[in-house]
Amino acid sequence: MVDLPADLAAKRDRLLDLLRSFGSCAVAFSGGLDSTVLAKAAQLALGDGAVAVTGVSASLAVGELDECRRLAARIGIRHEVIQTEELSNPDYQRNDANRCYHCKTELFTRLDDIARRMNVAVVADGSNRDDHREHRPGLRAARDQKVRSPLAECGFTKAEIRQLAAWWDIPIWDKPATPCLSSRVAYGEQVTPERLAMIDRAERFLRERGFQPLRVRYHKGDLARIEVSPEMLPRLIEPAFRRELTAELKAAGFKYVSVDLEGFRSGSMNAILPAESLQIMSRSEA
Repeated sequence: MVDLPADLAAKRDRLLDLLRSFGSCAVAFSGGLDSTVLAKAAQLALGDGAVAVTGVSASLAVGELDECRRLAARIGIRHEVIQTEELSNPDYQRNDANRCYHCKTELFTRLDDIARRMNVAVVADGSNRDDHREHRPGLRAARDQKVRSPLAECGFTKAEIRQLAAWWDIPIWDKPATPCLSSRVAYGEQVTPERLAMIDRAERFLRERGFQPLRVRYHKGDLARIEVSPEMLPRLIEPAFRRELTAELKAAGFKYVSVDLEGFRSGSMNAILPAESLQIMSRSEA
């Protein structure tokens, strides 16, 4: 195994020391890269004192829970699954710029409950230093709920987390970001289980045919806006596949199917938010 660069090895050691100082830790575990690296570090630092907890609701894509279970077993960390009820919250359903705040508040509240029952000292999430430069209402929820962010506290960037994951032989070291399905619903359009199921079916169809990264965004009037990498656009609009794709998405419940010619870009929904909204959120989460 190739050694880590000295600065990254120092951050790794600092992360393990920080986690040891907690005594015990419950990790909010989505199965994404960041939370998986944090879960691995927690297991190394705390052994049986670490537990990974996955929140499940209609906003979790099909197959993600199974992936969480596989990763937890590979890491060797205890794994608990809890049901979250963010979709019953009218503030969440309303789907304004603070949707993630309400989701994370629900998750962290339930995580705190399970941590208390298991006599676990600290609840932690996988946010990193780069996250604090973006529109992330969930960071405010973490702060309000006194959730620790060890990766951010130790100064890890996303690129460094990928490098550490590869060094630890974590199989998803190159996994693209996989935010919850609700992030695909345009702000102001109500988040419902039915719309999330439409999005999930559409994305699974495209993913199974080799499109990655991708997003299927839901817009008013049951309109799908598909984002794929620019180099994949010619294949997406090839006549035979276009007909198959349109038929599948209409069967899923979409009335209109469109393609975003700019291609895939993370956070594209934020383009409609007023600049002052993003600035306010950024200041509140700094």
